[in-house]
Amino acid sequence: MAFDKATRRKRIQRIIRTKVAGTSERPRLSVFRSNTGIYAQIIDDTVGHTLVAASSKHVSVDGGNGVALAAAVGKELASRAQEKGITKVVFDRSGYLYHGRVKSLAEGAREGGLNF
Repeated sequence: MAFDKATRRKRIQRIIRTKVAGTSERPRLSVFRSNTGIYAQIIDDTVGHTLVAASSKHVSVDGGNGVALAAAVGKELASRAQEKGITKVVFDRSGYLYHGRVKSLAEGAREGGLNF
């Protein structure tokens, strides 16, 4: 039985969320990728609050493509997290392949100072 893309992603997302949970010591870095942008949040799952968020809508890169923009979002998220005292996170790719914009965002966050 074949699943469509969205159903497959939701299934993978459920599997990931059973293994990856954000705590107050190590919150979860969640990624959402759309056709037009990329969004990232750092979430404390014990209380259900978003601690830090960044998106491609508020970050600008001169002449950059989607991958460069995702790296800039990762760096921006990391700098906002540093201001709040967050240095360690667990990465939640939300069912997307670790490739392209998702990988670039993760590498940008690592360059910005987040450990995961």
